[in-house]
Amino acid sequence: MNRTYLKLTLDLDFILIAITAPLKDYVLCHKINTRLNTQFEKIDDHEIFFNIDEPAWSFSKYYFFVEQGEVEYYLISNRSSDGLLVPEMGNVDFFIIIKEFIDKEDLNYLINGLNKLPDIQVAAKIDPTKLKSKENLVI
Repeated sequence: MNRTYLKLTLDLDFILIAITAPLKDYVLCHKINTRLNTQFEKIDDHEIFFNIDEPAWSFSKYYFFVEQGEVEYYLISNRSSDGLLVPEMGNVDFFIIIKEFIDKEDLNYLINGLNKLPDIQVAAKIDPTKLKSKENLVI
């Protein structure tokens, strides 16, 4: 009998920025919108099912779309009442996921702008392929 194998690969074609900031999600979002002239808006929570028998874990999520270049930005909390979205990044409070192409100059502007906010301790680009829980970041 022939066996057929299904090989799944994750779509990790995005830029990931990790943010450490001891703020509520809506406060951080407001500060980013004010400082960087973005327009992040609250959307449905990012839900992850860790076990089939248990309810999904919800993580707050914000969305911003730039028509020029069709770039999508997501601001997702790493923390919920249930636990961490990416457990190996326990010191990170939020992630920004950037889908579609963004040039290096715009990325540096974003990271530098985030790091200039007084309430943000650090914002840095992370390689999502090196994370153990990378599947939790797929939107």
